[in-house]
Amino acid sequence: MNRSLPSLNALRTFEAVARHGSFTSAADELNVTQSAVSRMIKGLEVHLELQLFERAGRQIKLTEEGVYYSQKISKAMDILELASRELVDTKAGRGTLSIGMLPTFGTKWLLPKLGSFMQLHSELTVDITSSDGDLDFSSERIDVAIRFGYGNWPGVRAEPLMSEELTVVCSPRIMDGPYPLTDYEQLRRHNLIAHSTRPGTWAHWLQAVGAGSEGYNRSLRLEHFYMVLQAAKSGLGIGLLPSYLAADDIANGSLTAPYPVRVVSPGGYYLVTHWDKTDLPRVKAFREWVLEQV
Repeated sequence: MNRSLPSLNALRTFEAVARHGSFTSAADELNVTQSAVSRMIKGLEVHLELQLFERAGRQIKLTEEGVYYSQKISKAMDILELASRELVDTKAGRGTLSIGMLPTFGTKWLLPKLGSFMQLHSELTVDITSSDGDLDFSSERIDVAIRFGYGNWPGVRAEPLMSEELTVVCSPRIMDGPYPLTDYEQLRRHNLIAHSTRPGTWAHWLQAVGAGSEGYNRSLRLEHFYMVLQAAKSGLGIGLLPSYLAADDIANGSLTAPYPVRVVSPGGYYLVTHWDKTDLPRVKAFREWVLEQV
């Protein structure tokens, strides 16, 4: 296919001028003369048969077409830069593995296990960021993410890792108080601490155990399970937590689990990768390792 494209040097020059709003500043960045920048922009405008800048003396301003073109070219340059960096990073398997991790899951499940991966791949630097919002691999600059959901995120490869069991927990002080949780009905006398980004969790548990869904107080909502854990330990209400998260505190007595029943949460944890990155050596290495852990 014969592509009718301007030269890469012309596009790079245009991107620098548009970003700086100045021929002089762009020339300094590119280590060329101002007249060379001016000639390059003029040649680009001739090629496109469009005016990209309005000139008034020494002042320049992008035209409407120039604004549109600069946005597109800037994104294209980002893609080229990222592709080049990844090529260098993955040479001989080296580079940085960037993981977007659910905060609580990362702290309680991944980090205690991560040492074995780092021993296996000492050539890699591992960069973990807290990430639990919408998936955006380009803006977050992450290679892989671990998310809770149903595996139906668009445009990505989603591989199931594990399901999640839910356990009701509370401070031992509540069990020693006037309304201990001796049956499900006693839950109506306490505040049920809700997870704000997974608001249906309590309703799911109550329905699963046949306790109904009406007449419960959920006046405290917290963003992360780790916050729910701390609130439950402080006696602020009754928590509903993944079993893996509550296990240590139940074992040391700072929390108690009044009901032996455990309910499997709807959804599960997934390893999520953008299709463009699935074959990167560092991503393949992490995928193989994490699937072995579960």
